[in-house]
Amino acid sequence: MLNAVDYLSKYSDLITNKEAIMTLQNVGRLLFEAREKKQRLFLTGNGASSSISSHAALDFTKQGKLTAFSFTDPALVSAYSNDYGFENAQTEIFKSYREEGDILVLVSTSGNSLNVVNLARFGRLNGHQVISLTGKDPNNLLRTESDYSLWVNSHAYNMVENVHMIWLGYLIDCLVGSEVYAVS
Repeated sequence: MLNAVDYLSKYSDLITNKEAIMTLQNVGRLLFEAREKKQRLFLTGNGASSSISSHAALDFTKQGKLTAFSFTDPALVSAYSNDYGFENAQTEIFKSYREEGDILVLVSTSGNSLNVVNLARFGRLNGHQVISLTGKDPNNLLRTESDYSLWVNSHAYNMVENVHMIWLGYLIDCLVGSEVYAVS
């Protein structure tokens, strides 16, 4: 059985590394300014990262008052995948919805999923800020295609995905201004 103290200590180390903290603060400022400018966020990923993106999009919009969308609708993803190929589907979906100033938040444990990497490349080539949350290899493709990279130094899926959720929660709470929400 895993030792709980050792296991949870690993999370603490992963979450609070200096590079991540600096990036989180910079991204927090970017998102605060984006909300003031009425810019929008588009979040996506695959598998669990897709679910994380969907959850974060909801909270950015509802709690953080920053309009956010997630490409998780099965009909949308399957139609675009059928017409453009899975590796191009996310890019083609974004092309259909994007506006100047939109920001991409791309979540991928490996950072090497071509559909997400291709979206990052398209986004940067077309003037969109790209924020990535990745793990595993520090030289993953998505990380190198991002303006802001939040990388988890772990190969353990659960750890990477959970840290991504905590970091996104922090960014949402930056917009809220508190980790505790008043009931209205």
